[in-house]
Amino acid sequence: MYAERASRLTGAVVWTNTPAAPGARPVLPDGCMDLLWNEGRLLVAGPDTHAYVPEGMPGGWAGVRFFPGTAPALLGVPAHELRDQRVEVADIWPASEVRRLTARVDSAADPVSALEEVALARAADAEPADPLLREVVAALDAGRPVAAVADELGLGARQLHRRSLAAFGYGPKMLARVLRLQRALALARDGVPFAETAVRAGFADQAHLARDVRELAGATLGELLGRG
Repeated sequence: MYAERASRLTGAVVWTNTPAAPGARPVLPDGCMDLLWNEGRLLVAGPDTHAYVPEGMPGGWAGVRFFPGTAPALLGVPAHELRDQRVEVADIWPASEVRRLTARVDSAADPVSALEEVALARAADAEPADPLLREVVAALDAGRPVAAVADELGLGARQLHRRSLAAFGYGPKMLARVLRLQRALALARDGVPFAETAVRAGFADQAHLARDVRELAGATLGELLGRG
């Protein structure tokens, strides 16, 4: 069973998930990064460019999902170094600190709240994320062309690409594709016909929607909706 709520950390979401059986459904790209706890382990989920299929037996998970572009400042590592990976937190933070934090979350009556406290404490000590990054996300999520976004923000194409790699894990064109995928999924889940979903989400046509969903999610749109 999956459940989520808004976090006290601005723009973030905290969630729990206890799969009922092996063969968990894929995690789809969404532009975000997560701080994860899984029964005695702390991990970071880097930004995905394709569907990630969880491995191993079912178990309890808790996570803090950060707004796109905000996690690297908190974690202390550029996003592109974690792209398409699940990494032990001990690989990027001091081992003694990770052992202490892991024990704290393990012993908590509510692991997800304890994990949220870890994220809040890290955020309080970290440099704030560049506010320009939220403008990049908002503009691309509105369907603005990458070149127009760069011009509007006073950035060169190379500068925007470099800053996007560090913040999002990939360039702005990939981020735009991921955000477009999420727009399409939201529309389709609300019952919007696929042809109309394609137009409203910013695809050239339904065939373009189908190709992008297959490439990024590893399944058809109908199959994704059937999984709930």
